[in-house]
Amino acid sequence: MWDFALELWGVLSRPSTVFALGTLVLAGFAAGVIFWGGFNTALELTNTEKFCTGCHEMKDNVFAELKSTIHFSNRSGVRATCPDCHVPHNWTDKIARKMQASKEVWGKIFGTIDTREKFLDHRLELAAHEWARFKANDSLECRNCHSADSMDITKQSPRASVAHQRFLFSGEKTCIDCHKGIAHHLPDMRGVPGWQ
Repeated sequence: MWDFALELWGVLSRPSTVFALGTLVLAGFAAGVIFWGGFNTALELTNTEKFCTGCHEMKDNVFAELKSTIHFSNRSGVRATCPDCHVPHNWTDKIARKMQASKEVWGKIFGTIDTREKFLDHRLELAAHEWARFKANDSLECRNCHSADSMDITKQSPRASVAHQRFLFSGEKTCIDCHKGIAHHLPDMRGVPGWQ
């Protein structure tokens, strides 16, 4: 095996006597396009609601909860899917989130939340991770659909109008600070700082 590796390194490190430099560059470019296309296709296939709800842990727990909210069914017909809220839209942040999601795949493989009881036992921890992520990116996924600039606060309740002007528009708070549980049931919130 070692001799094979040394021989392969020798072939790769010497200039080619068979292929022209232009051929090697074009072949490398074509291989890069094929790799990039395959990688991006796989990335997009894993960025769908069908993929997200492919395991029963998601389909029977959080997706079932989402179905009863305004983010799933409303008078305008606009519906948020799992990736709309849980995967950043720009490419570099999307890749980072996909790497974080590998821990969720690990949990699936080892049965960390494979029953409703286990899911509920870990619910606060799972929610806290998402809340922290939303807080760190200034609720970017919320803002992809809900722009503060396009809010008509005159059509909001007096309480919401005051809260948005005082906290959201000033930058003192972000969406997730006040809107926990907007699309999924809340965990047991006893002991969560700032929660009444």
